[in-house]
Amino acid sequence: MTSGRSFYITTPIYYPSDVPHIGHGYTTVAVDTLARWHRQAGDDTWMLTGTDEHGQKMMRAAAANGVTPQEWVDKLVGESWFPLLTTLDVANDDFIRTTQERHEERVKKFVQAIYDRGYIYAGEYEALYCVGCEEFKPESEIVDGTGPFEGLKVCAIHSKPLELLQEKNYFFKLSEFQDRLLELYSSSDFIRPESARNEVVSFVKQGLKDLSISRSAFDWGITVPWDESHVIYVWVDALLNYATAVGYGNDPEEFARRWPAYHVVGKDILRFHAVIWPAMLMAAGVDVPRGVFAHGWLLVGGEKMSKSKLTGIAPTEITDVFGSDAYRFYFLSAIAFGQDGSFSWEDLSARYQAELANGFGNLASRTTAMIERYFEGVVPPPGEYAEADLRVQTTVADAAASADAAIERFRIDEAITSIWTIVDALNLYITENEPWALAKDDAQRGRLGTVLYTAAEGLRALAVLLSPVMPVSTEKLWIALGAAESLGRLQDQPIREAGAWGGLKPGTSVNGLAPLFPRVEQSV
Repeated sequence: MTSGRSFYITTPIYYPSDVPHIGHGYTTVAVDTLARWHRQAGDDTWMLTGTDEHGQKMMRAAAANGVTPQEWVDKLVGESWFPLLTTLDVANDDFIRTTQERHEERVKKFVQAIYDRGYIYAGEYEALYCVGCEEFKPESEIVDGTGPFEGLKVCAIHSKPLELLQEKNYFFKLSEFQDRLLELYSSSDFIRPESARNEVVSFVKQGLKDLSISRSAFDWGITVPWDESHVIYVWVDALLNYATAVGYGNDPEEFARRWPAYHVVGKDILRFHAVIWPAMLMAAGVDVPRGVFAHGWLLVGGEKMSKSKLTGIAPTEITDVFGSDAYRFYFLSAIAFGQDGSFSWEDLSARYQAELANGFGNLASRTTAMIERYFEGVVPPPGEYAEADLRVQTTVADAAASADAAIERFRIDEAITSIWTIVDALNLYITENEPWALAKDDAQRGRLGTVLYTAAEGLRALAVLLSPVMPVSTEKLWIALGAAESLGRLQDQPIREAGAWGGLKPGTSVNGLAPLFPRVEQSV
């Protein structure tokens, strides 16, 4: 089933110079959750992720390890970045690598197109360059060094000395697009959240300078099509992946089906995506993206994670203890999407126990166990609904509608908060209606059936609504409810209809359910 609505969404392509940390995982599971939701809603969905493999930093890292750049990136991607997707149960549709021929040839076509349209010229450039950022740094991001770097200019992001580079380069006429960009920002919600939009508007209003889009001091990159002594600036190369992956320059039918995209990025790379990228597309005569959403940083000990500062945490350090669903739930619910968020093991452990194990997991276990005990494992038919039952139905319908509206705003955290009202309502409902007491009175058999049907049907809705967030545990619950046999695959359930009451058929056989979120004994 498809709604006919296209929903193409991307992560940034990651620079695989080191192993992934939980910040990379955070972005990836957020995009995966949005894609899963829209896919389950029947939208024509496509999720792209990948790796950005060119540039001076990668070339130097390869040389330091005694291998070619291609050998180096093949090793990093194969050993660390592909496995991340499995670790976090990500269901991406494509994985692009900028060293793939499909990308390189299409990048050349795009750059040639804007050259032919008169937006590229040759010139000379001298500026301070950060190899870590792969960027000539603006004055606002250049600071005086301290300690061993005293007397030097350093990158405000990496705290490492900048290199003064002087080269003959090719330039993109970025300055010509200032007014068109400001019009784009003012006429749409192209940049979200509002704080990110305001930052970009302020930056662009200060005036844009033309952008150096080639390098001639090294050769690890895609050659400029009209001058093979230059390679294309790695950020231009990288940004183009979003278009090349869906057929730009090679498959116009596929490109028309998918484009334009939504981009989810960390706020540190917002300007590239919200300024340079749409300007390049305008220059090429291609539609700009549908929008750019900038999420905040994950902070550890009050600082943005950094391998050099030993604050990077591998996703497996969490998933090996708590599982991938807990990872996904924690980061997507505990942090307001679009703002910075602090990670701590104590908070993760507390939320796992309170919300997942005692909240959702216990609700699922005791509901299925009572159906097995009191109705021989068969979902009972409901009788006449009382006011308490109707309140649950209203909660489910409202939560489903609110969650879908929150997803449209890219607020996954708000969607989960809405869905969790069902968990809380059902736990309270069971406590107040005491099915274990009803079971002792044969005269209350009909009421017992209504209560347990209501709890089971609420769990059906929860399984559907939470499946984009926690695909593993919800699949187990779906099977335990017997819904897989009576309703089909969980991922095929129309998520925008999840709040409609009565989906679970009475007479469905319930299966045994092991704890969805087992007690974690390990010290963390």
